[in-house]
Amino acid sequence: MNNSRRRPPADPMVRALIQQARATALSRRQFLSVGAGVAGTAAVLAACGTGGAPGASSSAAPSPATDVSDAEKLVRWANWTLYLDQNDAGTEYPTLNAFTEQTGIEVEYLEDIEDNDTFYGKVSGQLANGDDIGYDLVTPSDWMAGRLIRLGYAQELDLANIPNAANLVSTLRDVDYDPGRKHALTWQSGFGGLAWDKARVPGGMQSLDDLWKPELAGKVEVLSEMHDTIGLIMLSQGVDPAGDWGDAEYDAAIELLREKITSGHIRQVKGNSYTQDLVSGDCWACIGWSGDITALNYEADNRFDFVVPEAGGTLWSDELLIPVGATHKKNAETLMNYYYEPEVAAEVAAWVNYVTPVEGAREAMSKSDPELAADTNIFPDEETLSKVHVFRTLTPAEETKYNGQYLEVIGA
Repeated sequence: MNNSRRRPPADPMVRALIQQARATALSRRQFLSVGAGVAGTAAVLAACGTGGAPGASSSAAPSPATDVSDAEKLVRWANWTLYLDQNDAGTEYPTLNAFTEQTGIEVEYLEDIEDNDTFYGKVSGQLANGDDIGYDLVTPSDWMAGRLIRLGYAQELDLANIPNAANLVSTLRDVDYDPGRKHALTWQSGFGGLAWDKARVPGGMQSLDDLWKPELAGKVEVLSEMHDTIGLIMLSQGVDPAGDWGDAEYDAAIELLREKITSGHIRQVKGNSYTQDLVSGDCWACIGWSGDITALNYEADNRFDFVVPEAGGTLWSDELLIPVGATHKKNAETLMNYYYEPEVAAEVAAWVNYVTPVEGAREAMSKSDPELAADTNIFPDEETLSKVHVFRTLTPAEETKYNGQYLEVIGA
């Protein structure tokens, strides 16, 4: 791989911890092609559209805010960390700078999403009232996007402002959480799997059982995202989270998690900030996200490793969505259109190392960096794709029940 294309992690604390670790000698969602000739990837991504129907929007849904885009050339975007290209100093976002130069629209880019539940908890009251939550564009995971759409908290897109939406891979154009793609477009996708510090876990990891080894007690973390943590536990117990399962299977997974937390084997349950604990050495092994580990490794001398467990990993998508109270809707749509240009999508993918849903991104990458476009760590093979599973869409009642149980167990 051409490492020079990579950039430092977006989180300043992570960058500082990495530099500290390297000085003391201790030393953000893989990019998959969805272009022509890679039908297998598209087929796996299509699974993001399976499961129970999300339900209709509430009849009491708030009305969309007045759009002031023509008068105010601004768009405010809330995203996760390690999720957009940066310059070498980690102080600017080259693609955002280019967008502003092209359109005159300024972008307030905020790394304000730690996990879906905490973010929703902060803004749900305002959304219910139809108020401006301070963002014109947000990037929730697919299941949370489904909730926002179902409750009427998302504005309907004007696709006339997003002609590049035609570049969305065909198998993702109709998903159950947003039938007809009226409210959201995919930002990136990625794998949930096992990550570890290679010096602390010299034998490596292949299965979830490796995470529970006695020598790792108190040094393990899992994700606050229920779909990834419970999904991996289910898979380790022989249950496909994309399949037909119910209370018995979920209860078995949640009880294992409860035991590992109660015993102290799991030190903490974290959102995006688990990367800080990996770098500091507080965490030796964890359930983590593929692209985050790749991003950390470019500044940490390949200190970490990531694997999809033998029993399988999770596949998820994060969605671009405009909240009901957003006041710069047209500007947000213009930004969405920009990131659906294959060349721009390829530039982002070269940095974040996650799945891009943009048709033609691999071809664009091949022109600028054939070595990177051919890297099997960025374009996984069919064997890897066959091992990842999409957590099935929950009904509203299941979502309330299972998410509530999960939050109770992790102490959220």
